[in-house]
Amino acid sequence: MPVFERETRVRAPFSEVWAFHSRIEGLEALTPDWLHLTIESVTGPGGEHDPETLAPGTRISMSLRPFGVGPKQRWTSVITKRTEAEESAMFEDIMQGGPFARWKHTHSFREDGADTIVHDRVEYELPGGKLGRAVTPFSSVGFEGMFRGRHRATKRALEQA
Repeated sequence: MPVFERETRVRAPFSEVWAFHSRIEGLEALTPDWLHLTIESVTGPGGEHDPETLAPGTRISMSLRPFGVGPKQRWTSVITKRTEAEESAMFEDIMQGGPFARWKHTHSFREDGADTIVHDRVEYELPGGKLGRAVTPFSSVGFEGMFRGRHRATKRALEQA
């Protein structure tokens, strides 16, 4: 499966960066405007609505309408893993319905002095069979722009001037 990775340093304490990414508000704040993301529902592992933390079993149903053109695309992500230690943490989500044939996103965070290293790893497969596989080498262009924007938004939200 193809893999996209991006890492950045955020000049903010690990605990703040981790807390920001552990809530649905973090997802909303980091998604580029051009995707026109709407969170339809968030259901916790016990069936509760709008849980405070994105724990394993949490289902996030959303819709996207890139560039505001065409029909909405539905996307359901499920948090499958979450680990937290004193100086590092991670969570993983998989797409259970959406525009990709496969999608697994691992969000990792580690303390580095007073800073935090944020690492995104996406394993994915484009839809469309042979055609999707043929254009996969070009998909990194879209991923790079999207994750660069997400990392910049993290810095804007958390770094002190």
